[in-house]
Amino acid sequence: MTLLAQPLRLAEAAGALSLATDLAMGQPLEHGLRTAMLALRVAQVMDLGEDDQVTVFYTGLLHFAGCTAESTIDARFFGDEMVARPRMTGVMHGSRRELVATAMRVAHQDSSPLARATAMARSAFGGMAEFRKWARSHCDVARLLGARMGLSEPIQLSLRHLYERWDGNGMPGDLRGAQIPLPIRLMHVAQDADVACQQGGKPLADRVLAERAGAGLDPAVVEVFLALGDKLYAGLDAPSMWDEAMEAEPGARPVVDEHRLDDCLSAIADFADLKSTWTVGHSRAVADLAEDAARAAGLAAGEVSLLRQAALVHDIGRVAVPVSVWAKAGPLTRDERERVRLHAYHSERVLDTVARLRPLARLAGSHGERYDGSGYHRGCRAGDLPLVAWLLATADCYQGMREPRAYRPALSAAQATDVLCQEAEQGKFAPEAVQAVLAAAGQPRRSVSRPAGLSERECEVLSLIARGMATKQVARRLGISPKTCDHHIQSLYSKIGLSTRAGATLFALEHGLVDPDQATRP
Repeated sequence: MTLLAQPLRLAEAAGALSLATDLAMGQPLEHGLRTAMLALRVAQVMDLGEDDQVTVFYTGLLHFAGCTAESTIDARFFGDEMVARPRMTGVMHGSRRELVATAMRVAHQDSSPLARATAMARSAFGGMAEFRKWARSHCDVARLLGARMGLSEPIQLSLRHLYERWDGNGMPGDLRGAQIPLPIRLMHVAQDADVACQQGGKPLADRVLAERAGAGLDPAVVEVFLALGDKLYAGLDAPSMWDEAMEAEPGARPVVDEHRLDDCLSAIADFADLKSTWTVGHSRAVADLAEDAARAAGLAAGEVSLLRQAALVHDIGRVAVPVSVWAKAGPLTRDERERVRLHAYHSERVLDTVARLRPLARLAGSHGERYDGSGYHRGCRAGDLPLVAWLLATADCYQGMREPRAYRPALSAAQATDVLCQEAEQGKFAPEAVQAVLAAAGQPRRSVSRPAGLSERECEVLSLIARGMATKQVARRLGISPKTCDHHIQSLYSKIGLSTRAGATLFALEHGLVDPDQATRP
């Protein structure tokens, strides 16, 4: 099994990260794509060279690539940063009065007036210094992730100055006017144009750009934007801009070789894990553990590689969940639990957009599933997913227990092993996946009790009769006599308290005992 039928293009890898940044910033999906397209169209009208157009394109895609850095600053100042970020993005290049007024409206919206005032007063103390630190961290992370993905030096340079403003009032405030790289100035105008267009169409976008020209935005770039009229926005209202954006990539269109692929996926993993101080390094650790577990389980090299790559990006959807949820020390509310459950769905949808990453999508999105159907986001059961998926779910769970969380300290290896085995006995994890993960983690293998005290052989028999096989067929498959097979059937019936195949089949389904690899054949 190989991951890619065709090589992954660098633009596709950057595009996947761009979609994740949209989730993290609370923007409509493909905001980054639209920003790149708008900026690129203007760059072409301005007759920029091909190399400069490439820089404009990638800067537009990845202008939020550092947004998970210092997320705690956003959360501390605003409360729910997922509510505040889209509002603040819309006024980033507006007047200081507009910026402050918007911040006052969106900060800690769910708190009482007194609690809001207290929180904002606390945040305001040294607030600008904090946000300058935030801007520098954002730019550093964006640049470093870009370097890891193999982006050029000019692109990395642009990503160092994402929050400067034409009037010099940006963050950290090191550059102003023409000192700011032109790709950044183009991106700023394109970003504001798309945000305003999504809210009120081209008339609002034109008005916003005109008002900000010479203040937050480069007036010469705004002039070109406004002169292009309707044709600048052609196609931006399509259901998806993905294909058009990938086709529009200027220059040589580099591809990601096998060595660089791990770097690209690791960059996406680190972007996701930076969302919370509690999850830094989690995805890489899960990937290492899952890879070793796949080898311990005897999977083929292609499946081992597939599992490692899916494990690296399995948590990309976590960026859509507020920092406050990941950092909550007490029990989650129903709404918070649902938001956590949805992060697996978001991971799957981001990866599914990229045709060459699609083999990873379903696998990555299954990391929260449980063998008995109690997991998320689909509620899959034992027979619904292959062993490679259960290995990922088990590795993710074990590794998570070995890391500290806001609501508990890290468990020791022995404690995590105990919990994992207990949950396997309750039917939540595939026994073979548990054994492989424990072996990969250097823990002694333990026999996992089967439901109702069934033996391993009785489970094998139950799995086959649940598939519709007759007693003689089961006996032939397992290499035992029909009399011995019938003895196993009567014994398992007695243990589960049932006496019909239909009842036994339902029991097998409920407890994850139907092997998906067992075919109904003699």
